[in-house]
Amino acid sequence: MLKKLLVLMALIVPMADCLAAKKPKKEEPIKHLTDEQIYEELKKFALVFEVARENFVEEADEKKMLEAAMNGMLAELDPHSSYLSADDFKEFNDKSHGEFGGLGIQITSDKGAVRVISPIDDTPADKAGIKAGDYITHIDGEQVFDLTLNQAVKKMKGRPGTKVKLTVVSDDGEPKEMTLKRAIIKVKSVKYSEKTLADADPEDKDTPKIGYIRISDFGATTDKDLKEALTKLEKKDVVGYVVDVRNNPGGYLTAAIEVSDAFLDGGEIVSTRGKEKTDIERVYANPGDLANGKPVVVLINHGSASASEIVAGALQDNGRGLVMGSQSFGKGSVQQQKPLGDGTAIHITIARYYTPSGRSIQNEGITPDVEVLHSKLEVLEKKESMYSEASFKNSLKNDKAKKKDKKKSDKSDKDDEDDEETPYEELSDEEKDARDYQLQRAMDMVIAMSKMKTRNLMTPTDLAADSAAQT
Repeated sequence: MLKKLLVLMALIVPMADCLAAKKPKKEEPIKHLTDEQIYEELKKFALVFEVARENFVEEADEKKMLEAAMNGMLAELDPHSSYLSADDFKEFNDKSHGEFGGLGIQITSDKGAVRVISPIDDTPADKAGIKAGDYITHIDGEQVFDLTLNQAVKKMKGRPGTKVKLTVVSDDGEPKEMTLKRAIIKVKSVKYSEKTLADADPEDKDTPKIGYIRISDFGATTDKDLKEALTKLEKKDVVGYVVDVRNNPGGYLTAAIEVSDAFLDGGEIVSTRGKEKTDIERVYANPGDLANGKPVVVLINHGSASASEIVAGALQDNGRGLVMGSQSFGKGSVQQQKPLGDGTAIHITIARYYTPSGRSIQNEGITPDVEVLHSKLEVLEKKESMYSEASFKNSLKNDKAKKKDKKKSDKSDKDDEDDEETPYEELSDEEKDARDYQLQRAMDMVIAMSKMKTRNLMTPTDLAADSAAQT
């Protein structure tokens, strides 16, 4: 254990010292080279290549040297730009179409380290407990510092069924070694269901139903899958929607636009701004809200990035949805693949994106309207207190109250006690929902918003009639 801690300190402390020593300084304007100067630098590059190839102590692999040079050039721009070899480019396209091999983990480069943006739902990485914000320090015992992002990805990929050992450092600073088995990762972009609050009676016809839509990434089929979900949930007469994009690392910009458009009846969705001041594109929603104006709560967390932030920002700025959860990741840039004609490509940042109000998300993220941190709920009082009006002898009965099924109540209480001892992985979907504090609060909010909307739509006559019906 001591050896692991010493290794971790050797890796992390220099990075922390660099961050502490680095003082914010005023950015100096870039001094562009003339064509003649660029030509001289390229001649120098060719000379370095020749000298290195001829004098290196072992036989040099020219292709690897040149690919590493191109990767280094692009990595100097930002963490998201890179050179894609023919294999990398093919894998990227396979992944974008919803199926690829690996661990199911989205990573980024962070000051020489490999940092997790988020695990993908129901994948080896997700099941192993890897979380957004974790650092991967070693792959199969080899440290990953100073590897390019593509090199780290390649080391984690492999034939399905084979194993890979990762050393992961979480917020607590303790390194954990875990062995994961690679698998074919099939990404189902959208999952949906109707849900009720954990303490609601499912047999009560008046129990509000909430449409729950989980978007795990933004791919080629996301728009089609979302429309299918909304069509089916609308037939269930749900009172509103929770759109869950927690730990969603992003994906296609077009998919984020289409998802936002599904809930909007108009207004700007997003703008992208390139290098030139005039290079601005604005995207607007088309008429037709597929959720029919029902309340929407968007759930985000630190693993919600890029396309997820576009959706959250669009619904937030247009007043169409309430954003709940924790601060998002803060990736406000747009990448595009530029094929080079020989099966290889450049993955490069071409623009920044802005929310409808003009906010840049880069390095900031989306701030939720209501902050609800991931928490464990501890019930401190019983649903029915021993001390209340009902506890008094000879207290008047409520002639409109429904009779309570004591057996059902006792069973529910017993189930709650049992849940405390059951490992999370062994719980049913309903039990997992009950423990998901952020989801429960989001559903609470949807119900509250639907009630407020109903009452706001009522005329004074309707309100009087409603009041009379209750008395």
